[in-house]
Amino acid sequence: MGIQNDRVRFNVGGKIFETTATTLAVAGRNSFFGAMFDENWNFQTENSHEFFIDRNPNCFSILIDLLRTGELFIPSNIPEKLLYREAQFYGLLDHVRAAKWGPFDGNQVRFSQAVMGQAPGDGTAIRAGPDGGCCVAHGSIVHVYDWMLQELPPINLDYQRVNDIGWIDAETVVAATSERLGRGRGGAALFGAATGELTHRFQVTHEDQVKSYTAGALSFSTDYKIFSSCKGRSNEYGIGVWDQITGQQIDFYYEPIGWSLGDADRLQWLDNTNCLLVATLFPRKDNCYISLLDFREKEHGLVMVRYRGSNHRREAGPRRDRYGREQFHLSRLMKGKMPDEPCYPKLALYDGQLFSSMNDSISVFSGPDWVLTSRLRRSYGGSICDFSIGGDRLFALHSEENVFDIWEAPPPPVT
Repeated sequence: MGIQNDRVRFNVGGKIFETTATTLAVAGRNSFFGAMFDENWNFQTENSHEFFIDRNPNCFSILIDLLRTGELFIPSNIPEKLLYREAQFYGLLDHVRAAKWGPFDGNQVRFSQAVMGQAPGDGTAIRAGPDGGCCVAHGSIVHVYDWMLQELPPINLDYQRVNDIGWIDAETVVAATSERLGRGRGGAALFGAATGELTHRFQVTHEDQVKSYTAGALSFSTDYKIFSSCKGRSNEYGIGVWDQITGQQIDFYYEPIGWSLGDADRLQWLDNTNCLLVATLFPRKDNCYISLLDFREKEHGLVMVRYRGSNHRREAGPRRDRYGREQFHLSRLMKGKMPDEPCYPKLALYDGQLFSSMNDSISVFSGPDWVLTSRLRRSYGGSICDFSIGGDRLFALHSEENVFDIWEAPPPPVT
């Protein structure tokens, strides 16, 4: 970065500031200040002893103090949204977030606020963004919120139902939609998070034909793959796999009629295992299952370990499908009667803690024995139909009211 041990002088909006290059180095190489002092940048000014920046001087003072002390103090006369905007300009938003919130811990989070949705009807999915924002699916529309929880231009899917959504990165959202009857427009597609513009639509090719399909659950791997459960018009059920960067289809894992990969409610890529978990989490009589697709054995045929649950005990033992791939059906006896009203069970594993939602609360389990250590509950909104964790926040979407809650970690103590 070419750090010097002398003082640096700034004129910000007509107000003079002095600091050191060592303090500015805390901002990091990818920040505004990192670019200024990078030896490859060759930044020049009319006065080599002073840098002029045409920005808000009051916010600049707060951000420089944050770099000096690691602590964030926002005076009452400075709107937080104004500071966040300035922090984004200087590339210091991560520093502000780290000072505002402590490490995410499900046992320490507290309710922050509730946000009313901007579309009629119930939401179907909510996903935390990597920068602390989120996106919410309501029918055929995906509403995107930035870190300040300001809504960006909505993504309108032309009256197609959005079944699942996810973030590729802070700039890009992927949506899985149902096929419109007779239109052939369903499937998975990429959209700009800030603009809502369609950037790419993912096709499914099976048996040398491009297929119309309904996309269901989504997941993403660390090597830039997108997975989606797919259901075609002609009973093609399977998992589609695409490259995130090129958008090209990599594979389509097909199951014959009578199996349920294409009906999956949940896909989860398991890091460091090269395996994909496929599940229907809501019991459907004889069709509750968890499958584990092991991609390490792809050259020998995809290995699938399946756990099925039903009201009847099943025999345990290996069998093979029509492609010779070995499967295991393990019995699990479901006891008791399922409730008549939906309970929306959801699971999430985050930083060594297991989160489970049931009805109107989220339970947190910790430790090697997964002991219940906390329960998050709000009385407003009814049952939680979906929740997501990311960007140091937990988002909970309610089913009975068009509202989602935000839970945040408390700020770190001042030392």
